Amino acid sequence: MNVSNASAHDIDPTIWDDPQMRQALYVRDMATVYRLLQRIGISQRHIATLTTQSQSEISEILKGRQVMAYDVLGRIADGLGIPRGSMGLAYDTSCPEPAEPTKEPEADLDEDEQVRRLLARAAQVTVGAAGEESDTWTHPLASVETPAPQRIGLADIEQVETVTRTLRALDHQHGGGVCRDAVVAQLAWTQRLLHATCSSKVGLRLHQALADQHNLAGWTSFDVGLYGPARQHLALALEQAKHARNFSLAANVLYRMGRVHLHCDRVQDALRFFQLGQICAQDANCERTVAMLCANEAWAYALLGDAELALKSIHRARDEFARSCGRPLPAWVNFFGPADLDALSGMVYADLTDEHLDVASEFLTKALEGRNPSMTRSRVFELTALATVQFRAGELNSAIANGHQVVALASQIRSKRILDRLAPLEAAAVARPHADAQDLAQRIATVRAA
Repeated sequence: MNVSNASAHDIDPTIWDDPQMRQALYVRDMATVYRLLQRIGISQRHIATLTTQSQSEISEILKGRQVMAYDVLGRIADGLGIPRGSMGLAYDTSCPEPAEPTKEPEADLDEDEQVRRLLARAAQVTVGAAGEESDTWTHPLASVETPAPQRIGLADIEQVETVTRTLRALDHQHGGGVCRDAVVAQLAWTQRLLHATCSSKVGLRLHQALADQHNLAGWTSFDVGLYGPARQHLALALEQAKHARNFSLAANVLYRMGRVHLHCDRVQDALRFFQLGQICAQDANCERTVAMLCANEAWAYALLGDAELALKSIHRARDEFARSCGRPLPAWVNFFGPADLDALSGMVYADLTDEHLDVASEFLTKALEGRNPSMTRSRVFELTALATVQFRAGELNSAIANGHQVVALASQIRSKRILDRLAPLEAAAVARPHADAQDLAQRIATVRAA
């Protein structure tokens, strides 16, 4: 076989119907998928060619590295000829057509026939006469849009805003993996409201609500490692916020754009987004947003090794924050409280030289003490940073104890960001020739590979 001319046609498509393969595809266990392909003679090199991955990536996946990014999963599916619906990718933005329904669409039947079939099926299931059709349980039903109103008022927009607040709270507590699909589905509904008749005042409020939902969709996409969709949602959020003339929300979107790129080690790009955000925050006359952006700017400067600018920015952040206290704040700003400022201050000092470790530890400890218990993901980030600082400072007992708390909490949250942020803590534990530290490192490695 000429590998350079390899295509998905080289793989017998019946392999995807194998029960073991179907289960692996359903849970996106690509290590098992690749091992099963190897059993039928598909080499690592061939898989790498078809999926446009490097052989080292294939090797890492076979060793247990989890593939979470939708764009990578989509590339694997298309390269190998895997039906996207088998991996739950049929409804992703990269594949707009829904998966085929598993049964004849009920909409094609008249109401009497629908009721007759349902009653017959209910009777069979109730008395145990029907066999379980578990192979169809994972397949989506045909997509049917909920009827949208032709005219909307403020009450409709308030409902949208309430749903967004609820989904944002789920994201804070359980991670983007729990609620992203719900956010995207709600966003599709809100977009349909743009076709309804409304007053100009309601229209601007709708664009603002839509901007905030795109903002949340971008953030939850980022949290699960979907960086491409995150950028797309955030770009639309910025456009909608500017259209609604809400400079505070626009600044918040730019902050989130910066955080996406900071996480991806594009620190200079992140810095530019934070600085653009400050322009919008100044236009909004919102000190709290300025404080948030300055604190993140300080973190970027610290990562770039510029201690002078990092300290200058974090001091300004604390000054602006103090001026904002007592003012009513919108939901997208109000989340940034004293604990968040302390946490960012701790990160800034932690990323400077080791002589700042004591100050970093003080700020991170203070952040944890002031953190709302419902903000589980933030607690994990702060505990992770604190344990890493304690390892660097030689405080092994505290570092190990906090590290075990991190592992316990991290396993409860569906967030790729958490798994990525555990890497420095794992490295710090591995570097210590101490049995308890090595045990912690093993637990972290297990969580990151799960």
